[in-house]
Amino acid sequence: MNDLWVALGLVLVLEGAAYALFPGKMIDMMRQIPEIPAPVLRIMGITAVAIGWLVVWLVRH
Repeated sequence: MNDLWVALGLVLVLEGAAYALFPGKMIDMMRQIPEIPAPVLRIMGITAVAIGWLVVWLVRH
């Protein structure tokens, strides 16, 4: 369970760093998201999940 909290904390650190370091770019990116077709966003999400799972699996084994 501690690993889950560490992982969530790292997500917040990375997200927060992106907003703190590049606020203008993050705003521009958020404005572009509605223009991306839903299937493309779905594929991007599935890809992110797969890469995240692979990283966790590689670190744990």
